[in-house]
Amino acid sequence: MTAKIDLFAAAPQLMKSWTSVSMAIAASLEPDLIELVKIRASQINACANCINMHTQEARAKGETEQRIYLLSAWREAPCYSERERAALGWTEALTRLSEGHSHESARQALAEQFSEEEQVKLTLMINVINGWNRLAVGFGLWIEPAAAKSAQAAA
Repeated sequence: MTAKIDLFAAAPQLMKSWTSVSMAIAASLEPDLIELVKIRASQINACANCINMHTQEARAKGETEQRIYLLSAWREAPCYSERERAALGWTEALTRLSEGHSHESARQALAEQFSEEEQVKLTLMINVINGWNRLAVGFGLWIEPAAAKSAQAAA
């Protein structure tokens, strides 16, 4: 891992808790959907570390190159389900919250595709990946996916 600060050395207990919570939330919905959300938020936030990590994880879980490449243009690409579109729209709405756009249409699409419990789980996942993006971009974090797996196993 390279970073301006070693997050796990600087705040070991909190980072261990953050990693555990992140993993639990990520496991709460279908893995392919979670990876799409992680990648899309990371694209918006220009987090090279997370884009690298989550595109590799998506491929390992069976995601196609086509769907990974088209993710930044998901609205125009016919290869995403309505559920995935709702999740991606909600991801964009929450990740770009500071831009002041209305998120009502995204919330409505979300409600049509996800139960209330799933809406909360997805929203937590969006918060988690945005948090990781800010940690990675803010502190110049770069960790290879294999090293991240080892760190997760230790947590």
